[in-house]
Amino acid sequence: MTTYETMAYHLETERLILRPWAESDAAELHDLVAERGKGVGTVEHIRTAIAELLAATETTGIALLPIQRREEGDFIGYCGLIIGRSTLEEPEIAYELFQSAHGHGYATEAARAVVDAAIATERKRLWSTVGTWNTPSFRVLEKIGFERHHVATDDRGEHVWLTRELP
Repeated sequence: MTTYETMAYHLETERLILRPWAESDAAELHDLVAERGKGVGTVEHIRTAIAELLAATETTGIALLPIQRREEGDFIGYCGLIIGRSTLEEPEIAYELFQSAHGHGYATEAARAVVDAAIATERKRLWSTVGTWNTPSFRVLEKIGFERHHVATDDRGEHVWLTRELP
């Protein structure tokens, strides 16, 4: 099995800081998940999920990171690499932002930083899976060099697999 460098857990862009999770992120992550409208557990459940994310990061060397706006210092979402429907060798990029943060280029900016971090791990390819309805996500992924690969259906519905070869 190929071993990879550990992903950087602190990424900075012109407007954003991506950093490791803190317990203090639980209430805001709870609000973000609640915004999906599909029901959400308690803040305590979210604290447990954050602990699980941190443990997975320790094991895998890849991370899903909270996004903060640099000037405002506020939590606006998350972006990072996950195993998801893929593999540790070819992980998925994942991101989600509060609706109020949509349309400002933050997802694209954060995702570019995560792609750069993935390149630094010496991986050769990334994946993303996106619900067929999620046009804004397709635009973000196209801007950072992802291409459609195939469409599939699972228990969460129909989704498109996209891929990006890494240098």
